[in-house]
Amino acid sequence: MKTFSAKPHEVERKWHVIDAKDKVLGQVAVEAARLLRGKHKPIFTTHIDTGDFVVVINADKVVLTGSKETSKIYTRFSGYVGGKKVETPRMVRERRPVLLVERAVYGMLPKTRLGKAQFTKLKVYAGPEHPHEAQQPAAHSVR
Repeated sequence: MKTFSAKPHEVERKWHVIDAKDKVLGQVAVEAARLLRGKHKPIFTTHIDTGDFVVVINADKVVLTGSKETSKIYTRFSGYVGGKKVETPRMVRERRPVLLVERAVYGMLPKTRLGKAQFTKLKVYAGPEHPHEAQQPAAHSVR
């Protein structure tokens, strides 16, 4: 018995659309990360990008459970004195709503060149419209 290993040129990529309206942020991110990595395919290989393209629409209407909307914090630091920036999901949603979904999905991908290549296949849009109709994306439901 030989172990199967997918080759990059053999991978067939599909397009999926996830509607995030009234869905929990974590559940949307888990499903998007699973499709981006290719874990839903029988040819999944850890060191090869076997994933599909994912389009997330209505990202501005994604839901956070409990009191995370106001109590969760996103922190970043510029490296300068007093350069600590702190934001809540409510502030991020007002400034740039697609960032909530992008950050959640990015956190679930590997932090390598492979993970960065997989992340480029994620397309997030705040509203219900997206410019990828020519690729004939299939609607994908979140469990």
